[in-house]
Amino acid sequence: MAYVRARVRASVDALEHLAGGLGTAALALGALLWAAIVAVTCLGGVGLLAAPGALRAVRSVADRERARLSRWGEPILTPGPVPAGLRTATRDPFVRRELGWVALYSLIGLVTGLVGLVLPLSAVQYVTFPLWYELLPADAGGPGIVWWRIDGLSEALAVGVLGVGWLAAAIWFSPVLARLQAWPGRLLLPPPPGVDLSLRVAELTATRAAALDAHAVELRRIERSLHDGTQNRLVAVNVLLGAARRAARRNPDRADEILGQAQDAAEQALGELRTVVRGILPPVLDDRGLAGALAGLAGSCVVPCRLEVDVAVRCAASVEATAYFVVAEALTNVVRHSGASQVDVAVRRERGRLLVSIMDDGHGDADETRGSGLTGIRRRVEAYDGRMTLTSPPGGPTRMDVELPCGS
Repeated sequence: MAYVRARVRASVDALEHLAGGLGTAALALGALLWAAIVAVTCLGGVGLLAAPGALRAVRSVADRERARLSRWGEPILTPGPVPAGLRTATRDPFVRRELGWVALYSLIGLVTGLVGLVLPLSAVQYVTFPLWYELLPADAGGPGIVWWRIDGLSEALAVGVLGVGWLAAAIWFSPVLARLQAWPGRLLLPPPPGVDLSLRVAELTATRAAALDAHAVELRRIERSLHDGTQNRLVAVNVLLGAARRAARRNPDRADEILGQAQDAAEQALGELRTVVRGILPPVLDDRGLAGALAGLAGSCVVPCRLEVDVAVRCAASVEATAYFVVAEALTNVVRHSGASQVDVAVRRERGRLLVSIMDDGHGDADETRGSGLTGIRRRVEAYDGRMTLTSPPGGPTRMDVELPCGS
């Protein structure tokens, strides 16, 4: 049974991959046709002006496939924008590999995606045929087998048994089709040999700078919290203790009142210190784990929040803290800016990465440049060599996907 469950789970994942790949393949076919039209018109000099736009369209579709493959396996680095100038762009190794990919994937991606989706749909149609065969005339035959006359329940059950075979084929072949669909991207979209290392160095340099910036921002935040809050409370405690000491010699009753005020100020200072400490590393993560900490955030959110956490083992403390702050900041943005009536948070661990997804049904149009905290989330994620993807069209919904490496 464990083997069967594993196969079914793998086939369901494969269907999700095939559906996503089918959409990318349709975009790849459109980009291929556009690039072919521009290439033909370039022979007469007419399409030279449109050639850079065609290459950018191919790059955009290729980056979409890189992001899709990175979610399901080894991350693929993106090369950035297409080089300026047609001659420089055509000499770029990334552009050449992407043109080969779009020609190959527009065929393989469409065929594997269609076959992968037709298999389970046909299986459902065949298996359920005994339930609705009477709605069809006997001469109409079975689904996909019009030459087979269905005269009664026995023939319909035979079609249902055939559907069980289709179902077994879907469970068995779907992962194979998903791997075949991903093969062109895994072959042609990674950086060429020798370029991968330089891109990785550039990426690590950028993330290291982002980490240093995030660290400096965090230090300034802690310093400001201590200076504006805790330090003022401690100064007040010191002043009140001095006043109480002087009053103890002249007016003991007044001294007791001042000591009470000093105690209140000390308690407030302790509360602010605890707040600062929680901002560095929330103690709830140690006490209740990531699932419990996120449950507390979801329970205290003003907008109704549905939480799903599938993390069997603990991740590194820094990774859990980053995931916690990502969800906390995202929920804060939902409450303040989105106008949403529902938010869904899903956290799972897959292939050595912690995947965090936050989606709300608000009005969308979230922009990192408007000071809504999204830039801080991205910097914090990239500081841990993670990745953040934000999708927020006008009218909604808004979806944020975050990937954090957490080991195997």
